[in-house]
Amino acid sequence: MIGFALDMDGTLYKGEDPIPGARECVWGLRERGIPFRFVTNNSSHPRSFYTARLNRMGFEVTDDEVLTSTVATCRFLRDRRHGKTVHVIATPEVTAEIAAAGVPLAQPGEQPDIVLLTFDTSIDYAKINTGYHYLLAGAELVATHPDDVCPNEISYDVDIGPFIRLYETLTGRAAVVVGKPHRLMLNMAAAEMDVAPEKVLMVGDRLSTDMRMAIDAGARSVLVLSGETDQALLESSGLRPTYVLNSVADLLPLVDRLSGRASISVFLSSVFKYRT
Repeated sequence: MIGFALDMDGTLYKGEDPIPGARECVWGLRERGIPFRFVTNNSSHPRSFYTARLNRMGFEVTDDEVLTSTVATCRFLRDRRHGKTVHVIATPEVTAEIAAAGVPLAQPGEQPDIVLLTFDTSIDYAKINTGYHYLLAGAELVATHPDDVCPNEISYDVDIGPFIRLYETLTGRAAVVVGKPHRLMLNMAAAEMDVAPEKVLMVGDRLSTDMRMAIDAGARSVLVLSGETDQALLESSGLRPTYVLNSVADLLPLVDRLSGRASISVFLSSVFKYRT
């Protein structure tokens, strides 16, 4: 049994605009009984926000099918930093989601064990400075993901990466980063789908996160050229995804090929580039 981990920003949609053919792709996976999870590094909103966004676009999904870097980080903190108190740099909605997940939050003014940095679109100087002083006093820095920018409908917004480097430069200590490209999220998605990690195909538009995670985890990778990566960037990167498609609109022929549903000629006619 194979399963698909589907990136969201730049792969299924940009901002509030679905990528042509993306909905039909997801519907086709469901019709074929192929398990999948939506996997996003974006921690600017709670999981319910992304479920609602996908459903507004017509993808017809449930919360259980969405795995965000915030959800993954909460699991990491509960499992590997059990009992540690956390100061969260996040929007109020994401802070509430983290608390509801059972992560013990430090009281205001209390020195925490961990400073958790998310993609906080409400961040300001006071938040930055408070986190800095907690880190100086010995707190560990944990971040939900490493992305420098987040795609929107027409361009990109500043993401969490520059703030990670700010804190690392000021404190001289490296952050623990949970989201893509670290394989933890792929392993979580595989477990939820009841599929072995090596049977998961990671579908995404970013070389540094989506493709790197799949390669490092020993899973197959499907790069789509609908987002951050174009052919020139791919060729200069040195990375070699297992498959390269123009967009997820071309994914179902690959699914049918891997499932023995389609002839090789049909499959190859839809793939922009591939390697065996």
